[in-house]
Amino acid sequence: MKRIEIEVLKPKDALAAFSETWRRAVRGKATTARLAFGSLAALFSAITGKRLELMRFVAAHKGLNTRKLAQALGRNYKNVHTDVAALVGLGLLDKDAHGGLSALFDEIVIRAGIKEAA
Repeated sequence: MKRIEIEVLKPKDALAAFSETWRRAVRGKATTARLAFGSLAALFSAITGKRLELMRFVAAHKGLNTRKLAQALGRNYKNVHTDVAALVGLGLLDKDAHGGLSALFDEIVIRAGIKEAA
């Protein structure tokens, strides 16, 4: 199972996490994919409920293009296109040369500490 950890981190903590991941990779040790946001608001802006729903659908229906995805979800094409572009940009979805979409992860773990998120 391929998993990504999405976190809300202060810049100092994000840098430390990056450094540790880099050191592990250089030593040839397994690393977990990570994505960090500076605030809970930024996380919720980037990973909305509609985008989570879209990722789940793509994971179950690999290869759909954006137009077919919008039709299957019963959503406006322009909004789905915007969501797909954002998720591809974040590295959560992949688009092949023919526009077919696939989910890059089977599991997403989202962590946001109360004190750090305040």
